[in-house]
Amino acid sequence: MKLDIIDLGLVDYETAWKLQDEYAAEIAEGKRPPTLLLLEHPHVYTFGRKGHAENLLWSEEQLKQKGISTHWVDRGGDVTYHGPGQLVG
Repeated sequence: MKLDIIDLGLVDYETAWKLQDEYAAEIAEGKRPPTLLLLEHPHVYTFGRKGHAENLLWSEEQLKQKGISTHWVDRGGDVTYHGPGQLVG
């Protein structure tokens, strides 16, 4: 079986999330082979379905000052940090 591996480098979280959804649909339809995306994100915190904003100890103002974004996503879990130097697959 063929597997495509794509190194995207540094990609903002929302762009990567949309690309992952797009590729998953194409793979399900047989239009794309199984694909592994490798990437890093700028500083970002994500909240899953069980996420609680109070578990992130910085205020919105502090996050803004530090250039850190937040996203609520449909995965499990609470709050997760992603950032430069952390390889995500």
